[in-house]
Amino acid sequence: MPRAPKGGWVYIMANRYRGKMYTGVSANLPARVHQHRTGTGSSYCAEHHLTRLVWADYAEDISDAIAHEKRVKRWHREWKFALIEKANPDWVDLYDQLAGGD
Repeated sequence: MPRAPKGGWVYIMANRYRGKMYTGVSANLPARVHQHRTGTGSSYCAEHHLTRLVWADYAEDISDAIAHEKRVKRWHREWKFALIEKANPDWVDLYDQLAGGD
């Protein structure tokens, strides 16, 4: 019997307002963001201190999330800024909301 596809998240990490950004995909967003925040996620995030989750979007199927991540990675910086600022105009760190905080 085939398994039902599992969903996934496309997300953007940043170091500050309109600063360096990293676009990634994960089936377990809280765990992945925790890795980035502790320096064990990606070497790029660790090197540039990208600890702020500024945008995330859920897809019901992980393959859709992966395809979306690949598209977003090809976007110009200004397009990513617009995407982030539509949902999160102040670039606040969304990790606490994700982890069940305020």
